[in-house]
Amino acid sequence: MKIAICQINPVIGDIEYNASLIKDATEKAKKARCELAVFPEMSLVGYPARDLLEKSAFVSKNLDQLERLSSEIWGISILCGYAERNPFNTGKPCINGVALIRDGQIISKGGKRLLPTYDVFDETRYFEPSRESMIFELEGKRGGVTLCEDIWSGAGFSGVPQYDVDPVSELANSGIDVLINLSASPYSVNKETHRLDLLKRLSKAYDIPVIFCNQVGGNDELLFDGLSMVVDQSESLIRLGKQFEPDIVIWDTDKTYEEIRDPWPPEEKTILKGLTMGTRDYILKCGFSKAHLGLSGGLDSALVAFIAREAVGASNVTGISMPSPYTSDLSRECARQLSENLGIRFEEISINDLFDNYKRALAPLFKDLQEGETEENIQARIRGNLLMALSNKFDSLLLSTGNKSELAIGYCTLYGDMSGGLAVISDVPKTLCYRLANYINKNGEIIPHEIISRPPSAELKPNQKDQDVLPPYDILDDILEAAVEENLGVEEIVARGHDSGVVKDVMRRLAFNEYKRRQAPTGLKITTKAFGYGRVYPIARGKQVY
Repeated sequence: MKIAICQINPVIGDIEYNASLIKDATEKAKKARCELAVFPEMSLVGYPARDLLEKSAFVSKNLDQLERLSSEIWGISILCGYAERNPFNTGKPCINGVALIRDGQIISKGGKRLLPTYDVFDETRYFEPSRESMIFELEGKRGGVTLCEDIWSGAGFSGVPQYDVDPVSELANSGIDVLINLSASPYSVNKETHRLDLLKRLSKAYDIPVIFCNQVGGNDELLFDGLSMVVDQSESLIRLGKQFEPDIVIWDTDKTYEEIRDPWPPEEKTILKGLTMGTRDYILKCGFSKAHLGLSGGLDSALVAFIAREAVGASNVTGISMPSPYTSDLSRECARQLSENLGIRFEEISINDLFDNYKRALAPLFKDLQEGETEENIQARIRGNLLMALSNKFDSLLLSTGNKSELAIGYCTLYGDMSGGLAVISDVPKTLCYRLANYINKNGEIIPHEIISRPPSAELKPNQKDQDVLPPYDILDDILEAAVEENLGVEEIVARGHDSGVVKDVMRRLAFNEYKRRQAPTGLKITTKAFGYGRVYPIARGKQVY
């Protein structure tokens, strides 16, 4: 039997468009003489549809489209994810469903048994667990169908709970020849390794081949990386889909395949590709075609400019330098040279007069007071206003350029450099920003060397350096990784060898600046714990740090 594993990039809520993707991929599978085409979890509506699922009209439209889709499928079977209504009188109104379609009709339906509620997942808000998994017969083979979390029961990976139901074990005990998993599994660094380990573990435990079909695309903060896989009974990876791109992978159950060894590209390449896809999809799915950003002559804006160029093309990206009295000539030249290297449009708008006007207007109220952080923030907010004006006038999406380290401790200005529609690198620690910049330059200078080599500075006052008020970034990022991603407390982090005073100060800033992060633009998630939907802390709280 030939099976097509179709990793598509759906648009959440655009049910007709998603159906067209399914039909197009099905036709390609038919031309390749496949008997079965497999599509990702919730492929008809896009994942995660979130509160759209609470609208009865939305669920009805997806069910109507499923019926229309089934009438157009002939000469091949498909497995398609969709939103089903809960047929029982108790529980949530929907089931995360899967339909088997063949020759103009829906042959069978099943659903997701295990509903994740950790990190970015909140499926029990919308779904009732399905009471059984689907088993089907085709071309003399019995297939067992699971959806995403169903195969993670008892996986033992960090953050994944232990479930009291094991859908895979139940299916295996029913006698299946192949295990199929429809997924919308979001990317994080090294997630692909964990997935492959899990699939190998399942193939070994139950002596069956495993198919993993994953969604592709950026949906708000989540990046779906595809990398659909087939692992055979000998625990070998034998088929692998493209990363961060739509793809159709064909597996013939009667053929022998060589094992794919060392399948993963360098981490920096993967991260850049994911951020590029996420930026592109956010821009396009939100109805924009162009993007712009402020260019400070520093590392973060240079990295975001490169990603934007890769995402939507140089002709659709504008970089704006906005020098103040404290901006060095080197910063201005670095911004200009970066734009030239990238081939993007470059503009320069001085904020000197605007800054003077602000200070003049406030002088009567600020009489006899020293200049300080207030005046620094005014510069950032002037820049934010200018950039938002350009967004409004030219229908261009403003990209925010702050990194995870800054966002964590509040080294950023509300309504200033935090302004924008998308925070491209808000889950990228500063030390990783340096790694990515050096990787970009590995075959020649794209980001000017001076941007990478000189000490980072906000340039909001004379002779300012980040390390005047922050620990060295390697120390800061190590503390933040322990606190945010590993969820460790002060004493546990100090026990790793960090200075107690530094740790307490970082943790205090981390807690205090929740109010800033709550007002930040949506940021693309690449780590196991990003700021945003999957990390919910109170704003008004005691001063204690834990």
